[in-house]
Amino acid sequence: MNIKEAKIEIANTLKAYLARDEYGNYLIPSIRQRPVLLMGPPGIGKTQIMEQIARENGVGLVSYTITHHTRQSAVGLPFIETRTFAGKEYRVTEYTMSEILASVHQLMERTGLHEGILFLDEINCVSETLSPMLLQFLQCKTFGNQALPEGWLIVAAGNPPEYNKSVRDFDVVTLDRVRRMDVAEDFAVWKEYAQQKGLHGAVISYLDIKKDCFYRMETTADGLQFATARGWEDLSELLYAYESLGLQVDRTVVGEYIQLPRIAKDFANYLQLYYKYQKTYHVDDILNGSWQKITASEFRAAPFDEKISVMGLLLSRLGEASRALRRQDAVTEYLHEALTAFKSRVSSEPPQAVLTDLIEKQQDALRVAKEAGHLDPETRQLRQRTLTALEPYLVALRDGGVTDGETAMETVRSRFGEIVTAQETAAAETGSLFDNSFAFLETAAGEGQELVLFVTELTAGYDTSWFLETYGCEAYFRYNKELLFDETHARILREIQDSI
Repeated sequence: MNIKEAKIEIANTLKAYLARDEYGNYLIPSIRQRPVLLMGPPGIGKTQIMEQIARENGVGLVSYTITHHTRQSAVGLPFIETRTFAGKEYRVTEYTMSEILASVHQLMERTGLHEGILFLDEINCVSETLSPMLLQFLQCKTFGNQALPEGWLIVAAGNPPEYNKSVRDFDVVTLDRVRRMDVAEDFAVWKEYAQQKGLHGAVISYLDIKKDCFYRMETTADGLQFATARGWEDLSELLYAYESLGLQVDRTVVGEYIQLPRIAKDFANYLQLYYKYQKTYHVDDILNGSWQKITASEFRAAPFDEKISVMGLLLSRLGEASRALRRQDAVTEYLHEALTAFKSRVSSEPPQAVLTDLIEKQQDALRVAKEAGHLDPETRQLRQRTLTALEPYLVALRDGGVTDGETAMETVRSRFGEIVTAQETAAAETGSLFDNSFAFLETAAGEGQELVLFVTELTAGYDTSWFLETYGCEAYFRYNKELLFDETHARILREIQDSI
């Protein structure tokens, strides 16, 4: 299965394990709640889906890379206890609580979440001294004399032996007590994730052209060489950072992330062309509608790979604009929720005290969500932006000496109206980028396969599809409708695939 299918199945497993009968008992007794053993190549997103599952199901998440632990930290330290058996005292060895189990209890206390996922990564790479204890934990859910609380799903992840020389095989007794899921890399699934995360356009367009470079493991005379999904994502982050600083990413830098020399060299060359096309085709002019006829002529005569790269530039810029608008829209919605709560209380409570209380509650909710593992970087940033945006409202009330509810609401409405107006302006500007892109491609490519691909990618893109659904685009809907009823659509797409 691919990582998306694994996510769905683990989420279903969690729901089944947490389901209760009419008396409050778990439908599946804890002893029968098998841990999930997730086996697959490194860097395909096993850790990320744990965060997503916990967030989407409102449960806690405790994550550990088990290779970082010793027997003492995982199991607990031994101590001597005095016990009486048959009237005689004996000295008995017991253990302090495992650091891992203690983290579960601490998260429950801090967040109030009493159900969750305990994720143990690199499960089959533990030391020889820890291995027996870990196998016992998978079988019995206990470390020493301490048990994992009920309501917690154990998910353990590991890499097959061909990817790691230090892996240990599980015996039949252990395998017969876990629910094993084998996952493999899948470019289509990763591309969907990459578009949602806003990975760099050069990475996405390059891998669209050369899908076989997405995930590779090769054993050479120089050792293991590889390109992984994790490497591409981390390289994307670096590209954005370097661009903001005016720095150049060369072949050496690429090779530090994509550790397969021929792919690193190929992508570094492509990256230079990607930047070159941005200037040659005057992408900014295309987006603002001021492109020259020569630009359309050059595009029409260009090789198909070059056209793919130019469309990748356009799609990337449209994705960036749509993403910024979507995030701005989310902050506006969060603000609206907070100000609606403010309105419901301000007639009977001091306005400044109400707004201060709302801000503090949002800060507390942000802290709890962060500790529970429910915050991806984007959501955390949006919530932080909302808190930052609320501060000027409080300052306005204080500076104006506002003490009555009616005046407070007028002040709030005025400031919020400015934000809504800015949102509408940004939406109109983003819409013009879409319109201008279609106008260019209509002139440069007519109704050929380039436009088919462009419409398809806009539909597949997380942020661009959000914009089209929320704000619409006449040219998009016109072409999309034609494509839906065009019997040659599937054939054209196959031709595109064959030509890449």
